[in-house]
Amino acid sequence: MDAIKDIPNSNVYVYDNNSSDDTFKIAQNAGAIVKHEYKQGKGNVIRRMFRDIDAECYIMIDGDDTYPAEEIPAMAEYVLNQNYDMVVGDRLSSSYFEENKRLFHGIGNTVVRGSINLLFKNNIRDIMTGYRAFSHQFVKTYPVIPKGFEIETDMSIFAVVNNLSIKNHVIEYRDRPVGSESKLNTYSDGFKVLRLIMTLYRNFKPLHFYGWLSLVLLIISIGVFIPKVWLPYNSTGQVANMPTLIVCAFVILASLVSFYAGLILDSLQRKERREFEFRLHQIKRWND
Repeated sequence: MDAIKDIPNSNVYVYDNNSSDDTFKIAQNAGAIVKHEYKQGKGNVIRRMFRDIDAECYIMIDGDDTYPAEEIPAMAEYVLNQNYDMVVGDRLSSSYFEENKRLFHGIGNTVVRGSINLLFKNNIRDIMTGYRAFSHQFVKTYPVIPKGFEIETDMSIFAVVNNLSIKNHVIEYRDRPVGSESKLNTYSDGFKVLRLIMTLYRNFKPLHFYGWLSLVLLIISIGVFIPKVWLPYNSTGQVANMPTLIVCAFVILASLVSFYAGLILDSLQRKERREFEFRLHQIKRWND
């Protein structure tokens, strides 16, 4: 609570997501506005928060005491006075790998960061951090679809694809206190995150996705056609493997269909980006 005293007209909201400890009472006694989200899952909680709260700047922080609350004023400054849409609390550039005692969590963070930066060409340094600041425009235009811990990955890609202003802010990270357990499952939630990345890559960059698929199918077809059909035909003048020829023809057709599907979906995606820009202007006019 002390960290926001320097920010005028600010409030602290705590959302209880079916916790079995005294989170509700402790937060209430500390002066926070406490609300509940009974649908389990971090994504469901963030959906409720973004719907309920109207503000110029939003600071999202986990309640497990792993993030330094004293960085809140600096992160709010980026949004309020420098017009950033999302500020990322970057743990991976400071103390995360020394403090974090869960080896596979560290590996997973590195894999996710590398995958997104490669596929979406950006420089977000900590994709899965739960410490972020958002502008009003981001919160009111971001469609919260994921229900669980994939939410940070989804909002990162959303910001990159829609060309929103992103700031990496290095923070110190400390490991969870004794007796505090993470709800994040390294394997099942990690798989969900990786699956989400590929789904969003297909949705937001359809020409790339289906273009690569088309190329792979074309290479497979040619790779089978030449030794199995073309070379024997040159030697004998007869098609010795008619079923193989038919399969190769269908694979080439699938390649063409994939390519044109990518073109059509890419056109639709460009239209969606234009409509998103109009939504940003509408929200700006409403705020003014």
